[in-house]
Amino acid sequence: MVVLHLLKTAVGASWALRQTTELVKLGVTVHLALPDGPMVEKYRAAGVHVHLFDPSFIVKKPWQNLSKAKQLRQLVDEIKPDIVHSHFVATTLLMRFALRRYQIKKIFHVPGPLHLEHWLFRNVDLLSANQYDSWLASCLWTQNTYIQQGIDPSRVGLAYYGVNAGDFTFERDGTDNLKQQLGLSADTFLLGMVAFFYAPKSYLGQKRGLKGHEDLIDAMAIVAQRYPNIACVFVGGPWGNTQHYFDSVKEYAEQQAPGRCFFLGTRTDVPQLYPQFDLAVHPSHSENVGGAVESMYAGVATLTSNVGGFPDLVEDGETGYMAQAKDPDSLAQKIIEAIENEPERLRRIENASERVAKVMNVEHNAKQVFDFYQHIQAESNS
Repeated sequence: MVVLHLLKTAVGASWALRQTTELVKLGVTVHLALPDGPMVEKYRAAGVHVHLFDPSFIVKKPWQNLSKAKQLRQLVDEIKPDIVHSHFVATTLLMRFALRRYQIKKIFHVPGPLHLEHWLFRNVDLLSANQYDSWLASCLWTQNTYIQQGIDPSRVGLAYYGVNAGDFTFERDGTDNLKQQLGLSADTFLLGMVAFFYAPKSYLGQKRGLKGHEDLIDAMAIVAQRYPNIACVFVGGPWGNTQHYFDSVKEYAEQQAPGRCFFLGTRTDVPQLYPQFDLAVHPSHSENVGGAVESMYAGVATLTSNVGGFPDLVEDGETGYMAQAKDPDSLAQKIIEAIENEPERLRRIENASERVAKVMNVEHNAKQVFDFYQHIQAESNS
């Protein structure tokens, strides 16, 4: 089986490397079109055939898509894949535009639910597809949404973007002490949030950042009235050209919860930081399974909002804590629950370790993809 994967980036997106690596092990001949970047050599080392080309649809300069479409068709004619597998909205649009007259199976592996939450982008996705298109959801919410929109369930599979447990399993050796570095007492209840800062997009009706940083700051202010010995660490810097937004959030934190919020910027030692949090918080407004995977693998109590794929992993009262999205009061109540009952917090951590290892197993997730390949090929032959 020959499969051409389409990626818009060679910076990060390590989930794609994990998936393609496992697919190669399963006997798939994997080709990958993506721009040049630091991940390219890692793909090659994994046995992936790399083609340096950015297969993303350009919205602002649509005339450039004609040459891009021609380049993609030339690549498809050269390698003759059985399936073309796209991982982003932008690469999916180019795939569908370029290959519309090709009788070739195409898969949109949906990395997150954000575009489905807006009527315009949802309809662009649905209406640009033809009978040769299928979807792979990476959480149950996404899978159910496509089916609710009238897509035949046989064309909508489910395959999580798996994570290796070893990437976020870290044994503390006593040389790291984040609380001490921040000038906090050892008994401080330390929250941690790991996420880039995405500025609000007015055309999507957003008034706060996508990841919910401001909601957590407001929740901190509420909790501190009852439990003053609390602090929060924000790990991650501005995404793209959003330094102004990043600075505005820092100013907001100082106004709402002075002296309690610490901004560490972008860090490369996230696996070492996670075990030092008493509670990891992921208050996103829209998300797939997000950073919950990381904190659950790291053995840290995890609190999320009730959006997207979070419920696939976090079951309130069993594997973690779940609050209403965009609701600082709900976040605050769940933080207080975690503070007040340490034995219960530890029980949920143990349950979370079992759940994430089962759902996000990299080898199993790649097998889900492989099985879907076989499924759609069998349908085309019947």
